Amino acid sequence: MRKFVGYEHGVNLGGWLSQCDHTVDNYNNFIREEDFETISSWGLDHVRIPVDYEVVEEHKEYIDMALEWCKRYGLNMILDLHKTRGFSFDSGESEVGFFESEKYQDIFYRLWEGLAERYKDESDVMAFELLNEVTDAKYCDIWNEISLSCIKYIRNIAPDMRIVVGGYHNNSMDAVRDLAMPYDENIVYTFHCYEPLIFTHQGAHWVKGMDNDFRIPIDTSYGEMERMSAKYIDQVTVGFRGFDRDESLAAKYFDEFFAEVVGIGEERNVPIYCGEYGVIDLAMPEDTLKWYRMIGSTFDKYGIGRAAWNYRGKDFGLVDEHLKGILADITSCL
Repeated sequence: MRKFVGYEHGVNLGGWLSQCDHTVDNYNNFIREEDFETISSWGLDHVRIPVDYEVVEEHKEYIDMALEWCKRYGLNMILDLHKTRGFSFDSGESEVGFFESEKYQDIFYRLWEGLAERYKDESDVMAFELLNEVTDAKYCDIWNEISLSCIKYIRNIAPDMRIVVGGYHNNSMDAVRDLAMPYDENIVYTFHCYEPLIFTHQGAHWVKGMDNDFRIPIDTSYGEMERMSAKYIDQVTVGFRGFDRDESLAAKYFDEFFAEVVGIGEERNVPIYCGEYGVIDLAMPEDTLKWYRMIGSTFDKYGIGRAAWNYRGKDFGLVDEHLKGILADITSCL
């Protein structure tokens, strides 16, 4: 499988230009230049920067600044549109109508044309991610049409820009098979992995059905994880079919679940990239480290590029206090 060269070991900067208070104070202070220096010192090669359409429309200078800092510290950058007019993966943001509205779709195309014009000469250090986490599977066909149209608009301006595309169910692995065939050699397929969700999202207040006081160690058996998933998670999640119910989580879990997307990458000659993966800050730090080591070994085995969620805050922050004692161990396997 082809690798996403230059984007093999990274971290997300969520909460800075997306999923945030859209204020100058947040833009100026949530992430600073020294954070890019820190990320570079970890030995990572890129950052994934989620941005909302408000930033693209009104504050592109912060994208320019991020790009300059990336160049200064030897990092590449994925510019990820986390929210567009009419759509957000987060229903709480009340962005609706994108997939039904030609007006919103045209705004989306013009937004990406503008970014392509602005950064057309930066394809050696930048990649575009069209849209974060399409939700419902019913949008599959229309999203394939929209994404292909958008790629064509971008290609008229930036023919060599790497373009990252994910699918429904919030960039699930299952959706990769239903993505449109790669338009050209500079297309990258992406998925997100927070499996087993019952572990990585234990106690998460935003997961429907979850008890906020629920905790589960990583060495819990597959059988118990399956029972707890059925009890506490009311959404799509990867199950444990085929695993001995008495065994505990191990790297082979990720080996088996990633095998299909790797096969798709090989069949279509397209790089596969995991744009988000991580563990909630309610998990025990030692368990978090075990999880990162497991999934990291599978990424390395298959040559899958990835970006951990998240550098700071958003309930997953690597540099937050709860991981202070083991941060160096975690960053070594990102």
